Amino acid sequence: MIGWVILGLLALAVLYCVGIYNSLVSLRENVKNGWSQIDVQLKRRHDLIPNLVETAKGYMAHERGTLEAVIKARQLAVDASGLKDRMAAENALTGTLRSLFAVAENYPNLKADAQMRQIHEELTSTENKIAFARQYYNDEVNRLNVAVQSFPQNFVAQMGGFSKADFFEIKDAAEKDVPQVKF
Repeated sequence: MIGWVILGLLALAVLYCVGIYNSLVSLRENVKNGWSQIDVQLKRRHDLIPNLVETAKGYMAHERGTLEAVIKARQLAVDASGLKDRMAAENALTGTLRSLFAVAENYPNLKADAQMRQIHEELTSTENKIAFARQYYNDEVNRLNVAVQSFPQNFVAQMGGFSKADFFEIKDAAEKDVPQVKF
């Protein structure tokens, strides 16, 4: 009789561990899905940037350095490998795009150009989608990280090779500043 009770408790413990393992797999896959959502939007942004630069070139002949910085940052972002390097490159690209749009404000003809407005709107929409995808990704990373560190999941996580994931963070202090609106 005691043997059956012990066998039953062992079976329950194994089922409990299997349930934890499966939930950790689900969380890990949600993190991967979150990153793939960001990746799709980043690809869209990378595809729009050459059109933006070509449109701006005709109007901004004196701003060659800004245009070259955007092109270089885009190429670094496209070529980046590894999650941390891609995050850093994308943050740098965001900064150069902001500087391009700030410089473009000094060119009324460029601001009025229909193609430039359309590309700017598409990039703005894409940036919003990237922001939402980053939020989803970071939420999933948080869920995974909490599960990997919580008792008793941490034992199953360690045995199953699960580890914490990296958040998609803003590293540049200037990007964290609240924009100044002046009239």
